[in-house]
Amino acid sequence: MASSTNTAYQLHIKKSSSFANRFFSKFILYAILVLGAVLALMPFYWMISTSLMTLGETINRKWFPAIPQFINYLDAWNEADFAKYFLNSVIITGTTLVGILITSTLAGYAFAKIKFWGREIIFAILLSTLMIPESITLLPNLLMVRGAIFPLPGGSWMNSLQGLTIPFMASAFSIFLLRQFFSQIPHELWDAARIDGCNHFLFLLRIVLPISKAPIMTVLLFGFTGAWNAFAWPLLVTTRDTWRPLMVGLWTFVTEAGPQTNLLMAGAVITLLPILVVYFFTQKQFTTGIATTGLKG
Repeated sequence: MASSTNTAYQLHIKKSSSFANRFFSKFILYAILVLGAVLALMPFYWMISTSLMTLGETINRKWFPAIPQFINYLDAWNEADFAKYFLNSVIITGTTLVGILITSTLAGYAFAKIKFWGREIIFAILLSTLMIPESITLLPNLLMVRGAIFPLPGGSWMNSLQGLTIPFMASAFSIFLLRQFFSQIPHELWDAARIDGCNHFLFLLRIVLPISKAPIMTVLLFGFTGAWNAFAWPLLVTTRDTWRPLMVGLWTFVTEAGPQTNLLMAGAVITLLPILVVYFFTQKQFTTGIATTGLKG
């Protein structure tokens, strides 16, 4: 009887110890996650709170605005001519996304479903371009846009829509992403479609694209973020404000506004809002697209 009591007591002690260890491990894990979330959100909080302060509060480094100054957003919008820059960014981003979608879809399908000589070699060369830093390609692209390497239709593409969009209408990463997803589509679907009289273009249009919404939305989200946040390239090819996008407009506002930190942060919030809105409405497709690609080489 005493032996069974001791055994039960020992089991109770082991269960209590195991529960305490699991609780402590989860506590440490959640504490690290909470700390990481706070560190990640702190710059956003500082940006938004500063955009709602008066200039005096920003100079005194206050943490909270006494009275939220929503008028700062209107002042920043009017003083920096953000309406024109915002429209330019919408046109540039939309045009770039159309180009990325067409080239990535066609190239990704060709690499995944069409057998041609040198396919694997060309795809390997394409992937190798992902290792080239963007700063290295700026000068060759700039020389091509200026027409210094070969003549361009209409002459130089400086300060033009085509100069801001055409060099970025193809993305090696987007082609790779779609190629990985298209490779998972059973080849039997293509055999059945070919029996019904479909060629590759009709098969892509009627069968492949309708079941590829998640990776396509992922490509569009990456393309939108890259085109909207582009700064170095538009700064190089726009010497006038005719086609100057929002990010370059914000930079000029920084140089002109000087110490008006509250207006600078209001302008930064304006440029950030479209990305947050787009991601909010596409986050489900984005996570699904990432999870369903790269499973098959």
